[in-house]
This record gives sequence, structure tokens and C-alpha cells, in this order.
Amino acid sequence: MSTNTAALTIADPYAQALMSLAKEQQLVDRFGDDAQAILDFLGNSHDLRQFLANPLLSGEAKKGVLQQVAGSDIHPLFINFLKLLVDKGRIVFLETVLKQYQSLLRQLRKTVLAEVTSAVALSDEQQTRVRERVTAMTGAERVDLEVNLDPDLLGGVIIRVGSQIVDASLRGQLRRLGMKLSASI
Repeated sequence: MSTNTAALTIADPYAQALMSLAKEQQLVDRFGDDAQAILDFLGNSHDLRQFLANPLLSGEAKKGVLQQVAGSDIHPLFINFLKLLVDKGRIVFLETVLKQYQSLLRQLRKTVLAEVTSAVALSDEQQTRVRERVTAMTGAERVDLEVNLDPDLLGGVIIRVGSQIVDASLRGQLRRLGMKLSASI
């Protein structure tokens, strides 16, 4: 069993429980926003990820830091859920739990996640065109974009939706052209 599979096996019941609580309290979208805020914070703070993963630090210290990170912007029930992860010794899986919650939320909202890699930041118009293309590909009602920059692409984009990949990058086009040229020789 790979590390990602093991983490997902542990994280999924917690994500399901969070979704159940969110539905019961009619806070599904609010918890989605809270999850994204925490994920953004974790993505920008390597120190926080290391702090939460450190088994030598007390649960109370971790709860205190989570309370400070959350501040008043995060719903109190969501903060309690984060503290529960600390109490159960599962805070190391926080990022996986929150990503799994977002996946459940996308399923509920008939939304797909499109991972877009581009050489430069996309304008609003370009993001709209990518969303339209993904909608046409998948038939989804909504499309969430996760945009990553990779200057090695030279230009264009690579779009990944689940197992489908559309390589419209300049690097990909040059690679395909090179393969055609070498095949014709």
C-alpha cells in the first residue's frame, strides 16, 4: 500500500464525518471555504506543517496554534474538528482530510477539478476558456481550477481532469513534432 493510499484510507472517514456534520448544520459551502483557507495557509507555511507533524509537541500546543491560525474567520465547529484531529493523533493527515472533503464537496455540487499548468499566469478570459473546454469535455455543471506555473512549458497549457490530460503546451507540441519528424526519417 502506497503512502498516499494509506493516508487516504485514514483521512477518508474523517472527511466523511466532516461532510456529515456540514450537511447536518447546513454549512457545506462554509466548511469548503474554511478548508480552502487552511489548505492555503498550510501551502504557504512549511513551518506550520512541520509543527503539526512533530510528535514531540503536545496536543495542547498544536490546538493553540490551530486556534491562532484559524482566528475568527473559521467557523467554530470547523475549529473543533481540527482539534479533534489533534486529539485522535490524526493532525498529520490534515491536508489529506481537507482535500478529501473538497473532493466530496465537488461530487455533491457536480463540480470537477481541473489542474492547469501554464508557463505564465492565466488572465480571467483564459481561465474562462479553460473552464468552457473542461465543461465540454466532462459535462460538469461547474469547474474549479487549480493553476500551477511551469516556465519550462514555454507557452500554452496542460489541463488534467482526473485521468484525462490535454497537452496544449508549446513544449508538448514541439515534442510531438519531433516524434513525427523522427518517425518519417
